[in-house]
Amino acid sequence: MVSQGRYDILSASPYLTLTTQGRKTEVWDRNSHLLSDQDPLDLLRGYLQSADIQEHPEVPFVGGAIGFFSYDLARRWMRLPALDADKEKFPQMAVALYDWALVVDHELRKSWLIGQGKDPRTKQAWSVLVKGFSNPLSQQMAPFKLTSPIKSNLTRKEYAQRFARIQHYIREGDCYQVNFAQWFSATVEGDPWALYRQLRQANPAPFSAFLDYPFASILSSSPERFLELRHNRVETRPIKGTRPRSKDPDTDRQLSASLANSEKDRAENLMIVDLLRNDLGRVCKTGSVKVPALFEVESFAQVHHLVSTISGEMDIGQDASDLLRACFPGGSITGAPKLRAMEIIDELEETRRGLYCGSIAYIGMDGSMDSNIAIRSLVIQGQDLEFWAGGGIVADSGEEAEFQETLDKASAIFMALGVEPPSMN
Repeated sequence: MVSQGRYDILSASPYLTLTTQGRKTEVWDRNSHLLSDQDPLDLLRGYLQSADIQEHPEVPFVGGAIGFFSYDLARRWMRLPALDADKEKFPQMAVALYDWALVVDHELRKSWLIGQGKDPRTKQAWSVLVKGFSNPLSQQMAPFKLTSPIKSNLTRKEYAQRFARIQHYIREGDCYQVNFAQWFSATVEGDPWALYRQLRQANPAPFSAFLDYPFASILSSSPERFLELRHNRVETRPIKGTRPRSKDPDTDRQLSASLANSEKDRAENLMIVDLLRNDLGRVCKTGSVKVPALFEVESFAQVHHLVSTISGEMDIGQDASDLLRACFPGGSITGAPKLRAMEIIDELEETRRGLYCGSIAYIGMDGSMDSNIAIRSLVIQGQDLEFWAGGGIVADSGEEAEFQETLDKASAIFMALGVEPPSMN
């Protein structure tokens, strides 16, 4: 099993891109342009399978697709209302195929430069790549800064009203849990890479990512694995349950113990474990889905989290695309039952999530995959910055505690941006 946060993967200059908007996917390579209404995951599978590359014994990624699958890609396969405004016109999927990658193993302190030769440019540029990574040049970055205050889409009163509405739905038996979020935005200037470096310093996280597109820069410091597929084994590690960190060691230990022993958080976590067991059961061999770890406390820079692990063995004929479709979006950031929770989210959040709670992933030419849940993540489009923070609401949730949890989860982003989180008032 690949340890969390063990590897960094760097690549550039893709030889093919796929971008999905609504029912259409645009495919570009150097010589052609295609507009397809085929299922985007099936389309991606076709391009990856044509490579026919074997897994490498020492590195997790040998070339293949890297990109994101937005939360709203689920509308392709689920009947959801279209109540939320799509303000950003954000793609539902944007992935690119890369022929080479630099893979850094922090445990063995080794690096590999791997190329497959599917793109003729790789061989032509190989000596330049080797030289560039052997003797990296330092570059000046434009300092990143806010040019406006950060504002939420919800007032404190509006958050409380929506919380009450979710509690009504739970009492009426519509659902057991709903993951509800608030949306923050600001205007900015400077180099997004500079902000990403600040974010990694403020919140080191095992599933961080930086993606640079013509239409946006994406910065993620996600602590949560969505799906890993390797050697036909699949693993998912949902997070449900949060406490803030404290600089005082005794208080910090008490907060960790409080989370570990919280009946509410354990019940909330168990709901999502059961949901994900069901999702994995769609593509895994009967009887292979197990829960090797339940209710483990993992501590990050700003918060403690309650994490469980579910694993399974893929059924014959199933692959990464089937797995992603069966489980998308991750149950830890929807609620349960998933479809009804998503309908309530659509009603109450009022703007589409876009990247938030979707997934940033790689799918290798060898069939392997690893992916995060795109939380603790920012999107920068021109001078506009946005990010979300939310939490799961259940029957015994307290409104003030849930609101504070959204601020605790966003605290590293506020820190990276050089501002204090807003107050509870």
